[in-house]
Amino acid sequence: MSLAPATLSPLAAADGQALMLHDWPVPAGAPRAQVLLVHGLGEHAGRYAPLAAELHDWGFAVRAYDQRGHGLSGGARGGLPHDTALLDDLAVVIDATRSTQQQRGQPGLPLILLGHSLGGLVAGRFVSLQLRPVDALVMSSPALDPGLSALQKVLVATLPAIAPNLRVNNGLDPRFLSHDPAVVAAYRADPLVHPKISARLARFIATAGPATVAAAAHWHVPTLLLYAGDDHLVNPAGSRAFAAVAGASAQVQPGILSAQVFESLYHEIFNEAPTGAAPLLPAPKTWLHARF
Repeated sequence: MSLAPATLSPLAAADGQALMLHDWPVPAGAPRAQVLLVHGLGEHAGRYAPLAAELHDWGFAVRAYDQRGHGLSGGARGGLPHDTALLDDLAVVIDATRSTQQQRGQPGLPLILLGHSLGGLVAGRFVSLQLRPVDALVMSSPALDPGLSALQKVLVATLPAIAPNLRVNNGLDPRFLSHDPAVVAAYRADPLVHPKISARLARFIATAGPATVAAAAHWHVPTLLLYAGDDHLVNPAGSRAFAAVAGASAQVQPGILSAQVFESLYHEIFNEAPTGAAPLLPAPKTWLHARF
């Protein structure tokens, strides 16, 4: 499994903020589909090169981007200028991706959103609001339930009105990213990783998660939900609730949702030990190849 370094290119968000795109196109032949990766809180798209390589080997073109306030994109680290900024940014990236497909003579190429943690929440909320049409969604350990204490709920409800740009430590403990010590060590040493979160971003997470779970009753996009049962960074109860609501609703199309929990895994299910030369997880390959 090998992959050339991503091609980097800046893209202006709706408010002019610079977002950094990472592209891993399929070099020969027509790709099955275009995967658009959305990363998690405090990290960046460059950490997804191994997953991009896996998807590339399966026949998919891959694009990712550093969300604002993260990685090589602009913006205050962990900040959020307004409540819908991350959703607006994803819409801009999708529009640019569709334009690129047109330029490459692939106007009908399916587009798959794949979001992890905060990125899973952003992608899921985006789909629930039907902000742009997409062909499928994969959510990895999505932040659908922030697991806030009573005090944290009070702070999230009040701080954004008083100090929306106040940034504090996000409290994520790298030890619980993966059982693989190399993954944890690389995360700790990564200069593009940061521990910041603003009051406004915390409110987005706290409100968008339950809203996305509620919207599962009317889900309309084929979705694969993969989550860790031993997740110490995101409450897996949010994923369980989403699966239960979608599965119990008579309005959900048959087969619209496939959900799988990995009970013994930590948060980053695609970075768990051991990986070696084997596929990171068989579930996404099987699910994607059945549809594209």
